[in-house]
Amino acid sequence: MFALFEDAGKFLAGRVMSEADTSAQIELESGKRVKVKSANVLLKFDKPAPAELLAQAQSLAAEIDLDLAWEFAPEDEFGFADFARDYFNASAGSVQQAAALLRLFDAPHYFRRAGKGRFRKAPEEIVKAALLAIERKKQQQAQVDAWADELAAGTCPLPVREQLYRILFKPDKNALEYKAVVEAARRAHLAPLELLTRAKAIDSPYQFHWRRFLFEHFPKGTGFPPLAAPQITDELPLSAAQAFSIDDSQTTEIDDALSVQGLGSGTVTFGVHIAAPGLAITPDSPLDQVARNRWSTVYMPGYKLTMLPDDVVQSYTLQEGRDCPAVSIYFTIDEATLEVRASETKLERVPIAANLRHDRLDGIVTAASLAGEAPADYPFATELAFCFRLAQALKAQREIARGKPENFNRPDYNFRLIGNGPDNASEPSGAETVQISTRRRGEPLDLIVAEAMILANSSWGGWLAELGVPGIYRSQASLAPGIKVRMSTKPAPHAGMGVKQYTWATSPLRRYVDLVNQWQIIACARHGRTAALAAPFKPKDAALFSVISGFDAAYGAYGDFQHGMERYWTLRYLHQNGITELNASVMKDGLVRAESLPLVFRAAGAEPLARNARVKVRLGGIDELTLDVHATVIERLDESAAAEPLALADEEVEELEEASAGPLSLAIELDDAEPAEAPAAPPAP
Repeated sequence: MFALFEDAGKFLAGRVMSEADTSAQIELESGKRVKVKSANVLLKFDKPAPAELLAQAQSLAAEIDLDLAWEFAPEDEFGFADFARDYFNASAGSVQQAAALLRLFDAPHYFRRAGKGRFRKAPEEIVKAALLAIERKKQQQAQVDAWADELAAGTCPLPVREQLYRILFKPDKNALEYKAVVEAARRAHLAPLELLTRAKAIDSPYQFHWRRFLFEHFPKGTGFPPLAAPQITDELPLSAAQAFSIDDSQTTEIDDALSVQGLGSGTVTFGVHIAAPGLAITPDSPLDQVARNRWSTVYMPGYKLTMLPDDVVQSYTLQEGRDCPAVSIYFTIDEATLEVRASETKLERVPIAANLRHDRLDGIVTAASLAGEAPADYPFATELAFCFRLAQALKAQREIARGKPENFNRPDYNFRLIGNGPDNASEPSGAETVQISTRRRGEPLDLIVAEAMILANSSWGGWLAELGVPGIYRSQASLAPGIKVRMSTKPAPHAGMGVKQYTWATSPLRRYVDLVNQWQIIACARHGRTAALAAPFKPKDAALFSVISGFDAAYGAYGDFQHGMERYWTLRYLHQNGITELNASVMKDGLVRAESLPLVFRAAGAEPLARNARVKVRLGGIDELTLDVHATVIERLDESAAAEPLALADEEVEELEEASAGPLSLAIELDDAEPAEAPAAPPAP
């Protein structure tokens, strides 16, 4: 005798070896013996053989018309054997009964299960809704198959193109577009990105990087709401200083300026003047919400997204020829020893005499001319000479506190795109010609500005702490490898800077943290010892921690994007100039750094070489979409080079972190697919 039984939702059949009151021992066709509860045995039969019965029953079950079966099924609960006799004939045998069981079991939208082998017909409205859902699912699957066919054939359907970045990076796995890409990738045995590239879903590598960034960080677009810049209503005194700013020619958000008074008197007043949007923009105002939603200006070669609308920026920027509202800090300095004796913060209007542009003055304002060893034919020559002396002294003091000199011995690289409009005002298309020039770090004008801002930021940080007013600080516990700069609301030493505390407060037009700190500093300037009661943010204010968290995440993402776009334009530079070989120096783990370009990449053959070994590499495949560079060491340029210590300079650690960020990370998953190899993927003081 044979038996058909249910086991965990599956129907099996085999020979009955023995029976008891509550169970039976059944041998399957495979020879395996199983113990089955009597309640799970649904049908006993003598013929045909179990395997044949199941095969015949499955074939016959497909022929049962569910609509007809539902129409004539009894309203009350019934068993599958009774159903078989009603549907087939009164003498329905084991095959017909098994077919009825399989068909009823597989049609829960028509027949609900009421027990082992027992069923009840579903209400008419449930059946209609289920049939509509099944039909809709069939149509959706047909749509998925059609789109997958198009993708596999090299054409991208418009709905897939419109959802491209969501599919790749934040997919809805129930969306038909996502399912179509997964299915097409499975059929074509390609990685999703390669599949979509072949299907021309991506207009260009540049647009891919740019649109991906906008999708992730500016999903509602980059435009600003129509907001006017509020007026500064304070009656501000006019400063006697004649200030000058030092920026690049492309800078429109001029946050800071310097002034020097009292030269030759023995006591010099050195002023750092910061644009004061905090005097007009108030916390929780519409413009504050705009700035807080952006957190920072986003920089990239040839373009930028400002934190504030341009007309607002121009209302508060330190434009030459205007008396500009500013938060100023004046340092009383011994002209001979350059000792800083005192400081004072004022809210005032400052005459901006000039906006100096370092890219026009770098070859003119030199260390020799500032030291009086060469002609100094440029504006504010004597003031700049003092500023340079002061900057050198401040840097030396910081290096003593730091415990070692700052080691930035590689150049900065400037990117210029030819063809995206004057002053890089237009959004690049990716087809521009890129020019990359070098600029030595630590140029005199750079040093002057950097040390002045460090002095102001560290001094304001100490002043806030002295008055018990919270601010947002940046600190670094030590210079040990892996100890990163962190942000907090309490002052702490910044080992990398060599200062007791450090805030960001000198770029309020470009960074939201600076605007927040400026509000706190303004409160201190207005109220002095009672500032803690009047400041917008109080000690342990949860809003400050929220600002730190949001800013840190956004600023890091913006920095990663900037580095990625610089890498993209560097790869474009290689392509546009037909460069196939580069001289490079070895870093570690097979990474090398190009000597003449801002590019770190892996080179086969570099793994066993000592750090700083100079090599020539041949460039192979360059992928502007994944930003991958394939290269091979072809020549050793310094055979005698010895291994260097493992300790890395700060800038080298940053480069390694950027280079080891890994391949382009896609959120799309292919599960059982067999894709090809997955594709690879503004500092301030």
